[in-house]
Amino acid sequence: MFESLQERLGNAFQKFKGQKRLDEDNIREGLREVRLALLEADVNFKVVKGFVDQVKERALGEEVMKGLDPGAQIIKIVNDELVELLGGEQQGLDLVAKPLKVMMVGLQGSGKTTSSGKIALFLRKNHGRKPYLVPADVYRPAAIDQLNTLARQLDVPVYPSTTGMNPVDICRDAMAKAGELGCDLILFDTAGRLHIDETLMDELENIKQACSPQEILFVADAMTGQDAVTVAEAFNNKLGITGVVLTKMDGDARGGAALSIKSVTGRPVKFVGMGEKLSELELFHPDRIASRILGMGDMMTLIEKAQSEINEDEAKAMAEKMAKAEFDFEDFLGHMRKIKKLGSMEGLLKMIPGMGNIMKQLGKDTLPEDEMRRTEAIISSMTRQERHQPALINQSRKERIAKGSGVKVMDVNVLIKNFKQMSKVMQAMMGGGKKKGKFGLPKLPDMSALGGMPGMDALGMGGMPGMGGEDESAKRTVSKKTLKERKKKKLNKQNRKKKKK
Repeated sequence: MFESLQERLGNAFQKFKGQKRLDEDNIREGLREVRLALLEADVNFKVVKGFVDQVKERALGEEVMKGLDPGAQIIKIVNDELVELLGGEQQGLDLVAKPLKVMMVGLQGSGKTTSSGKIALFLRKNHGRKPYLVPADVYRPAAIDQLNTLARQLDVPVYPSTTGMNPVDICRDAMAKAGELGCDLILFDTAGRLHIDETLMDELENIKQACSPQEILFVADAMTGQDAVTVAEAFNNKLGITGVVLTKMDGDARGGAALSIKSVTGRPVKFVGMGEKLSELELFHPDRIASRILGMGDMMTLIEKAQSEINEDEAKAMAEKMAKAEFDFEDFLGHMRKIKKLGSMEGLLKMIPGMGNIMKQLGKDTLPEDEMRRTEAIISSMTRQERHQPALINQSRKERIAKGSGVKVMDVNVLIKNFKQMSKVMQAMMGGGKKKGKFGLPKLPDMSALGGMPGMDALGMGGMPGMGGEDESAKRTVSKKTLKERKKKKLNKQNRKKKKK
């Protein structure tokens, strides 16, 4: 989402390279590029002005660290100010309240119904809440059907609304029903319009008075840019929203809404939708988003994603299999499928610091998505016995596997060869290797084959030192002639010091 802004800010920071110190002239020139980058990202012009003025004031102030070069100083200041612009600290929901009543508001088509399901799943999974979904949009029959479908997918209770009912009565009665069922999280999915009108606002205000929700979340489509900020301000003035949910953050929007909404409304972004699946909802962390914008990755979110899919027992069992050289194609296939659940490989790679720039240099053709699909097809074409015992795969079996997966026999050969080599490397790294190197540490075999495993080429690891056999420079030794020259220089230096004394 922030790719364009990230690129423009990178160009702006280039202005400070080669400068010996920060002064008013080079700060003004560099911040001109920052201003243009933010305006092109559809950030509110008043927000841009305030942001640039604050960065300039700090850059010229005493808090600039002397040990950093001008470029690093500016990046640090811009990062700090971006975090503040995005809301400072991460702010979640009021989880003390029981029952927690959450009112979802916004324009039609912004993603209120889907976001209701996502929040229900998020709070059930992470905080043990028992959700109760309430379809309060009686004007659009599809909205009631959609929420009922989501409730079945999540296996949670839903209020039996119909199009002939009054929305305020639905919400009031739903609170009593939720209490009877022992639910401590009530999500009111209210109606929206294509535009703001008095009828809609009066209805929402009546629901608010009848139910007294602790949270009123405005759901905005991030793709609408500044329109989302304008509408959020109107909803806030009328209802007093407590936070914002930005949907479609995985799209190619320029990011202006995310950067402007806190400053304009005074209300924080609490959740962001990162895809269509119900599990693709994330807490909004201002510091992590700022890191992504500046191309510094987001390792914490990546770690949390991994922890959500791979539990400690599974990781331990996998490590033991690797150490004993029992990690087979079945395990590898399961591992790949778990990685796919975390999201697209492109999105995951961008969370690794510096990987965004490497991916740009490599180009989209080198991304591992197709490679992983091909590998999965090859392994899926094997029998269960072949996956557990790769040694059984002879030439005729390879031909059958290649035909079944739509690849060449050569591709099957390469996968088997690389998998065997990877197994040796993993076994050695886990301490299962018999050969020992210096200090009793496991001696790693040639790692060049790892460059052919799915994703390794895209990571640029095929040609890295240590991934293609031993580094020749490590084999070089200092010659006797060089040692004599060094000794002679040292003696001459000592003699010069004695003469001076």
